[in-house]
Amino acid sequence: MGVIDTLFPGMAAKRAESRLKKAKAEMVTQMLARRFEGAAGGRRNDGWRAAGTDANAENGPALTVLRNRARDMRRNNPYAERAITGIADNVIGAGIVPRPKAKSARSNKKLSATWAEWGETTACDADGIENFYGLQHKVMETVAEAGECLIRRRRRFSSDGLPVPMQLQVLEPDFLDDSKSAKNGGNQIIQGIEFDALGRRVAYWMFDEHPGAATGLVSIQSRRVPAEDVIHVFMPRRPGQARGYTWLAPVMQRLRQFDEMEDAVMEQAKIAACFAAFITPGDMGASGKPPPLVDRVEPGIIQQLGIGEDVKFGTPPSFNGYSTYAWQTMHAVSVGLGVPYELLTGDLKAVNFSSGRMGWLHFARRVDVWQWRMVIPQLCERVWGWFVEAQTLIPGGVLEEAGAEWVPPRRDMVDPSKEVAVIKDRMRLGLLTPDDALREMGYTDPDEVLDRFAIHLSKVDKAGLVFDYDARKVSAAGQQTLPPSSTTESTNDDGSDDQDA
Repeated sequence: MGVIDTLFPGMAAKRAESRLKKAKAEMVTQMLARRFEGAAGGRRNDGWRAAGTDANAENGPALTVLRNRARDMRRNNPYAERAITGIADNVIGAGIVPRPKAKSARSNKKLSATWAEWGETTACDADGIENFYGLQHKVMETVAEAGECLIRRRRRFSSDGLPVPMQLQVLEPDFLDDSKSAKNGGNQIIQGIEFDALGRRVAYWMFDEHPGAATGLVSIQSRRVPAEDVIHVFMPRRPGQARGYTWLAPVMQRLRQFDEMEDAVMEQAKIAACFAAFITPGDMGASGKPPPLVDRVEPGIIQQLGIGEDVKFGTPPSFNGYSTYAWQTMHAVSVGLGVPYELLTGDLKAVNFSSGRMGWLHFARRVDVWQWRMVIPQLCERVWGWFVEAQTLIPGGVLEEAGAEWVPPRRDMVDPSKEVAVIKDRMRLGLLTPDDALREMGYTDPDEVLDRFAIHLSKVDKAGLVFDYDARKVSAAGQQTLPPSSTTESTNDDGSDDQDA
């Protein structure tokens, strides 16, 4: 015991208590390290970097670099391009189509007609290039490539001659001011997004032009845009995450290394192709002029050497496992992106019906997640709200509140004969209604299909014809159940019709 401990016993007791707590903490840490290999130290885990920061502190410094590298990779790597377009093609396809759900059929019909004039034409696009379904595809590509996408509402005048006085402007995430992270009164700005005290998004701090624009001088000052005029589409990975990062992030390094490996294998093949023939003449005197020095070897070259000259080549090591390496790398990339290996590479050599269907079913679940967790709630429903609000400003607009039912694109079947039979059995067992079956097949308006069938069948009945597909007259086995005349006129037992009777 020291002099200080003797003179100040209270301080000594606190020091002893602190030492005890430290010893307990070290003991717990050592026990965890022994229990979980992932938490252990030592040589194997020395290079393992794992920070305890939140999602925004972790993503913030890397967003711009990841985004720029992902764009470069998409421009120069065919597999990255294939993955991004493949994701957008399957999630959006020809478009996720709305079906109005107002209180009256008249309002639904009016909303459908107005949407067809605005959303299914280029009138909805501020750039005047795409319809709404094309904008959906562009947004989905941007989200997969850059991690997020912005859509800004542009209000228009009635004099602009648009079906609805509103347009959509799709913007890259570069328009968000990443450096804007501070307090703004009682609100908090995180990476260009302003949140209120309850954590709701109230504004976005955006540049007027793209920061990387090459035309003219770009203002470095961002301005505050209310959140009601901006849609921010991204796939959150962690709770509290404000911004999205590129979907290529988990596989970016592998794709780059694969590019380098392809270059190395190609150079090796070029070197191996440089077979050359060298001729050394016999002793014919020194009167002849020596041949020029060879400074470049080309495929198929035949070069004469001087007397006493010789050529020796280095023997570079060969790499014979390229096919296995490429297969493993592409499988890892497809797993990291959540897409099938066949979609990423176009390689269908080892695919049969069972393996193809299993891979497709899992990918279909991922597509459902992307559609119903991101595209429909974040993009489609917000745009529909803007549309309904804007169409009230035109003469004859629907004034009542009206939601929409969104119908994703039809999925192609691996084996239509088997899958259609399953749908039919589900309907016969009462597990699926015909309207829902039509929606699963990609028909956005079942009522329209029924109306068209009614018109067609009336023409068939009038002509007195019977076709295989008419379940009213032909059984599932192909047997006719009713004669053609039974639908047009009735007969008596003696063969005479009612008119004669």
